[in-house]
Amino acid sequence: MPCEIKQKERVGVINPIFTCQPCGAQYASIGIKDCIAIVHGGQGCVMFVRLLFAQHFKDNFDIASSSVHEDAAVFGAVHRVEEAVDVLLMRYPHVKVIPVITTCSTEVIGDDIDGVVRKLNKGLLKEKYAGREVHLIPIHTPSFKGSMVSGYDVAVKDFVSAFAKKDQPNGKINLITGWANPGDVTALKHLLMEMSVDATVLFEIESFDSPLMPDGNAVSHGSTTVEDLAGTANALGTIALNRYEGGLAAKYLESKFNVPAIIGPAPIGIRNTDTFLWNLKTMTGKPIPESLVRERGIAIDALTDLTHMFFADKRVAIYGNADLAIGLAEFCLDLEMKPVLLLLGDDNPAYQNDPRIKGLKGKVDFDMQIIWNADLWELESRINNKEIELDLILGHSKGRFTSIDNKIPMLRVGFPVYDRAGYYRHPVVGYAGAIWLAEEMANVLFTDMEYKKNKEWLLNVW
Repeated sequence: MPCEIKQKERVGVINPIFTCQPCGAQYASIGIKDCIAIVHGGQGCVMFVRLLFAQHFKDNFDIASSSVHEDAAVFGAVHRVEEAVDVLLMRYPHVKVIPVITTCSTEVIGDDIDGVVRKLNKGLLKEKYAGREVHLIPIHTPSFKGSMVSGYDVAVKDFVSAFAKKDQPNGKINLITGWANPGDVTALKHLLMEMSVDATVLFEIESFDSPLMPDGNAVSHGSTTVEDLAGTANALGTIALNRYEGGLAAKYLESKFNVPAIIGPAPIGIRNTDTFLWNLKTMTGKPIPESLVRERGIAIDALTDLTHMFFADKRVAIYGNADLAIGLAEFCLDLEMKPVLLLLGDDNPAYQNDPRIKGLKGKVDFDMQIIWNADLWELESRINNKEIELDLILGHSKGRFTSIDNKIPMLRVGFPVYDRAGYYRHPVVGYAGAIWLAEEMANVLFTDMEYKKNKEWLLNVW
């Protein structure tokens, strides 16, 4: 069978592709203005996640911890949430939104965060913070299932369901970006502006790339407001770019408020960007302008310069968030490349019935494996056992040693990227993203050709 999807056969995990659900919820929370999350668990559940964010973005983000200790395993730790909320509100007078994000330890203990939120709303907030706008939102993200991908999906849905309120139609669309970079949001907003489409972007994270100003260093945070979230119930429709990173919220708005939803595909490559623009046109009635037709033509020209001469039949392994990995695989196929291995790193059985994966099966005429609940040992072992030969690896920085040890060129894509500078500024979506991806893949391959003296003379006559 040329293309097959199956679960990893081993029980254990060696070098996981993802971190856990609370990380995804924390990533969603830092996209909201005047929001500081409290992660209900040990300090490491915040410290290591903040480290990942800081490594990737080279900036700092405020996230708090209830700092649960050993005694909580016996006596419970809801009092730590009460103390954390009080301290946070005293220390940060601007804070309006406080998600309370659970972790594996507090879910196993059975702490009732929904109950403590009700208690705080009736007690502390009325007694000590009367007249102050404060929203406490319980978010359940046990770490013993799912991944940062599902944690993000759950959190976006919980934020939307907490704030969405039916009112007068606002003429906007809701654009749920999924786990994006600032460069992706900039590219998406450019496409919206060219089509004159007014949108609520969830989440507005361009400001993650924060400046150093004369009056002091700014802490990075997103720009999506409570009002933005409330208005999602009054939109023309919702476009969630990723099935597994925002799909829950899109479905909620459709079922609760009759806001039409279109889920995917992520606009990676020419074909999927075309679909995204067509979806915008269908939802808003706005025409696709000549300026975007020209951008598309420039992108196609850039890809044509590279595809047949350098990309054709190159064998690629891809790992990372499912929507990103599938989008990259579709793009590689359009570039005449062969994505022989896709690693999807969490335990979501829905991958088996994903229509995009079924679509890949109809396009692929070479041996291709898609492994879900995978880890990076799946990549390492296949290379070591000579089961696959690779020309290129696409994935985040955690796979760097597989690339180095086996002398296989690698382009860093996804989260986290901590061993290359500034990648979060560059989009992988839209026509601009198609150009960047293709040219970066080419440059990685060119460097490898030079180091290995492998037909490097082609670069002299190209």
